[in-house]
Amino acid sequence: MRLGGRLAGAIEVLADIETRKRPVADALKDWGLAHRFAGSGDRAAIGNIVYDALRMKLSHAWLMDDDSATALGYGVMLRQWNMTADALRGEFDGDKFAPEALSDSALNAFQSRNISDAPLHVQGDIPDWVQASFEEAFGESWLQQAQSLNERPTLDLRANTLKATREKVLKALDDAGAEKTLIARQGIRIPAGTGPSRLPNVTAELSFQKGWFEVQDEGSQIVADLAGAQEGEQVLDYCAGGGGKTLAMSASMNNKGQVHAFDADRKRLAPIIERLKRAGTRNVQVHDRAAGLNSFLGKFDRVLVDAPCTGTGTWRRRPDTKWRLTTRNLEERVEQQNDALKQAKAFVRPGGFLLYVTCSVLPQENERQVRHFCAENPEFSIQSALPQWDSLFGKAGKRPHSSDGDTITLTPASTDTDGFFFCAMQKSA
Repeated sequence: MRLGGRLAGAIEVLADIETRKRPVADALKDWGLAHRFAGSGDRAAIGNIVYDALRMKLSHAWLMDDDSATALGYGVMLRQWNMTADALRGEFDGDKFAPEALSDSALNAFQSRNISDAPLHVQGDIPDWVQASFEEAFGESWLQQAQSLNERPTLDLRANTLKATREKVLKALDDAGAEKTLIARQGIRIPAGTGPSRLPNVTAELSFQKGWFEVQDEGSQIVADLAGAQEGEQVLDYCAGGGGKTLAMSASMNNKGQVHAFDADRKRLAPIIERLKRAGTRNVQVHDRAAGLNSFLGKFDRVLVDAPCTGTGTWRRRPDTKWRLTTRNLEERVEQQNDALKQAKAFVRPGGFLLYVTCSVLPQENERQVRHFCAENPEFSIQSALPQWDSLFGKAGKRPHSSDGDTITLTPASTDTDGFFFCAMQKSA
């Protein structure tokens, strides 16, 4: 397919998402099934256009004074893929599959408007009601933080030190342009690429099948390191999901001690079994029923609560969720987080640590949540995570954001990772 056909396909998908209010992955999958003539490169390019458009949906629409799928698709070409209107006309000339031309009114608006004149939440491409939360979390840098969530994400991997060194994995993935991450100690990064370029399918690599590495955002690797799991300890990953942090902690413990992985959602937990086998992990026990943990009450050295959240820190990867988020969703997540902390605290031994993590950047789910918990549970106190950051990653280089000098917030702007929040709370001895 030529660019015109790819843009037309992306516009179809964007219209489907808007009309049917459905996840972007489902819309792209259905489009591919209905257009089997499209090759893998075509589908990747269409996906890039759709995701790019959704990341900057508000600002594209404002600049063109038009929020239609067609305007958003052209917005990607003109703003993110750095093409000119004349170049597009030449590209589409004679292409019967090219989309309808951008309206004169939209093009005139685009050529005459300046994004700096737009409302601030439009410049940041976030819902207007979220702006106050960003301001509270980041102060004067909030707009930069919001805009950093509109960039394409990299593909990050974690070398599984139970089976291979980072250098060995880098060599195996040399053709993919793999490089060391700047912060995570076992991290590997493949750049995001531009335009229609697609990321490699690393899970098809023999080195992946051998268990040499896992796909895991650098931010997730960092918070797993900050959890501080040590050889011989008893650790509980209370909201383990697919097990990314469980696997990372197990590797850092060199298969010594025990990691117990629990999640109330069995479907989310299911992938962990195959991942554990591939990784060569021997010190992990998996629980899909809370009753299976009753004998461990008050016995764990560390309890990690990777709490359910709004996922605002992952907006680079899931931009469609940005526009479906509501105040009701936020309230529900805050309540779920509070419940998870209440349940998990019972498993911490005296002197042990309750470690709270979200992939959100909103203070309601982060700083406010842990302050509220400690106020209601005075046997727990927040321990500054910044000294631990320095000991693990050094004082030079990229630094996380901290609104209070104790907790840590990772963001694309500060650490070039997805957004994550980390707080360590110690139980009195």
